Amino acid sequence: MTTQMIIAQVLMVITLIIMITGKTPIYLTAIVGAAVAGIAAGFPISGKAPMTIAKMINAGLNPVIADMTGILLFIGIMQATGFLDVIVRDIVLVGNKIGGGPGVCTAGGIAAGLIGALTGFTQPVITAVITGPAAVRLGVDPNKVAGIQAHAGHIGNLAGFTHPTQVAILATAGIGYGLFNVLGLIAALSIFALSYFRVIADMRRRGVNISAADREKVIEQIKAKKYTTTSLRAFTPFLILFIGFVIGLPIFLVGVAAAIVTALLAAKNFKEAEKDMLKGVGLIATPLVATIGFLFMSTVIKQIGLVSTISQFAAPVLSLSPILVMFAVAFVTGFMTQSYAASVAVLVPFLQVVLGTGADPFAAAFAAASGASLIQYFLTGGPVAALATVIPVIPGSDLKTANAFQRPSILFGCLVAFIITVILTLV
Repeated sequence: MTTQMIIAQVLMVITLIIMITGKTPIYLTAIVGAAVAGIAAGFPISGKAPMTIAKMINAGLNPVIADMTGILLFIGIMQATGFLDVIVRDIVLVGNKIGGGPGVCTAGGIAAGLIGALTGFTQPVITAVITGPAAVRLGVDPNKVAGIQAHAGHIGNLAGFTHPTQVAILATAGIGYGLFNVLGLIAALSIFALSYFRVIADMRRRGVNISAADREKVIEQIKAKKYTTTSLRAFTPFLILFIGFVIGLPIFLVGVAAAIVTALLAAKNFKEAEKDMLKGVGLIATPLVATIGFLFMSTVIKQIGLVSTISQFAAPVLSLSPILVMFAVAFVTGFMTQSYAASVAVLVPFLQVVLGTGADPFAAAFAAASGASLIQYFLTGGPVAALATVIPVIPGSDLKTANAFQRPSILFGCLVAFIITVILTLV
């Protein structure tokens, strides 16, 4: 190994450590650090050489970005037509029918998570402002309401389409959306399921009994808002999206088709509909920059030989089971950083090492994503868009107690994700 390559690897490791600490802007750090390491390794900025900094940057323009764009075209028109509001309402009403107060807050969290999975920014307070106080009036402890609502981030990340770290993982592994999102949703929903049953058990211990009349008063407040369409029309585009996933059609085209169907069902002028779709694509700004930056960094890491160096040190452990080791590394990284975004500094290079062993790309990618994205909420309830935003709209709740309630359910979800990972290694 040349002196230039050793210097480049040291610079890249320093960049990764800085990213993990979270003390600097994470996306700029990735881009600048990767560029400096690449230049230090002797790669020209541009030109006709086999590999240049410019070519490494172009490597970040991954096909996954097209899939992300198609989904955001769809979500843009769904939001503009009010179809998404109807879906949220129906999810909450179903939650009430199934489980009263526990069902309302659980459904509210799931609805927020699904919105976040599509838009790339999971904000549980969107539904919590309505379903949170309603669930409290229906007898659920405020801290448990807040805890369940803030589980939304698990769906938004692991079942989502636009989180930069998730996109970087999928692109590095060379896989697309579809089954990956379904398995991510299963793991995320397992967290909701355990919290739901724990809340029911708590209400029984406290002897809470809400009359049918009281339940109806709360639900009437949720129904009181004016909606623009029927449930059948609102869910039809989602059905098209789901069918497209199942039969394996290109996600970009499926998203566009579902968006067009939404415009037709809403009797929307197509020029206006196109503007609404493009507003949805505006949500791509942050994940687009981050994804290109992370994938540029990924390419530099590979080109300067850092993957080979890590492989040499990790060889004894990887000989056991590369995919399960990937899950363990992701789990520990997510736990220590409490940030899926900061975890990318470890996940991407180690995933490259695991893939180099011949491991199945799909299983390795799921291990990397699930191991980090679920446990990141364990110690604090999550970053800015999680538990801290829900507490203010649910009277009587506090962050410390609500987070303590979340922890057993989060660990259970991690166990489910681990079991899925084990199954993927065997099939």
